[in-house]
Amino acid sequence: MCFSASASFGAGTLLSVIGVAAIRKTHHPSQLMFAGITFIFGMQQLSEGMLWLTLPNPDYVNLHRIFTAIFLFFAQILWPVWVPVAILLLEKKSTRKTIQKVFAGAGLLTGGYLGYCLLTYPVEARIEGHHISYFLDYPAPLSDLSMILYGLATVVPPFFSHIKRMWMIGVIFILAYVAADFFFEQYVLSVWCFFAAIISAFIYAIMVEISNTEKQRLQSVVVTR
Repeated sequence: MCFSASASFGAGTLLSVIGVAAIRKTHHPSQLMFAGITFIFGMQQLSEGMLWLTLPNPDYVNLHRIFTAIFLFFAQILWPVWVPVAILLLEKKSTRKTIQKVFAGAGLLTGGYLGYCLLTYPVEARIEGHHISYFLDYPAPLSDLSMILYGLATVVPPFFSHIKRMWMIGVIFILAYVAADFFFEQYVLSVWCFFAAIISAFIYAIMVEISNTEKQRLQSVVVTR
């Protein structure tokens, strides 16, 4: 979440609350990762809020390095792994599971590579205007490939899910990225996460639908007996 510290902390708190509500809608361990996406969004926004507070003060240089690494861990390592695996765990049909495993594999490759880069190469966060810009000195030859795999892991899986309305999350991911890249090109990593947080509302709605379907199934089983 860019724009300001108060925006980051406010959104982080709200998303965390919605995330807890989504998790409470789960009926099976396989649903926890998907329901937890919103809560993790909240934690990510809180970490960027700490960057807003620590970056202007040179005395907090070690702290802002830590929170820069935390934010980039969420943005570059966790998401390309978490999203496809979370959707994979919701699948019931073997064909769709096979497809989702491909996306999960792409996510693991991406997360592993970007994790290596995060540990090996210098990264820096700076406040520029009303945004936080992240400077990543990663090897150029593999950057384009890693971004393609990142998109394959995070944007495409919702379109292959059996769950109704899941495809809408994929559409929002695409629209959010295009909007962030067009309007805030230099700050796309930070602003993109702001737009992506909108997805949290859809995640909660999907969890409500899954919960209601599960309740109806259990009621039908009881009636049958």
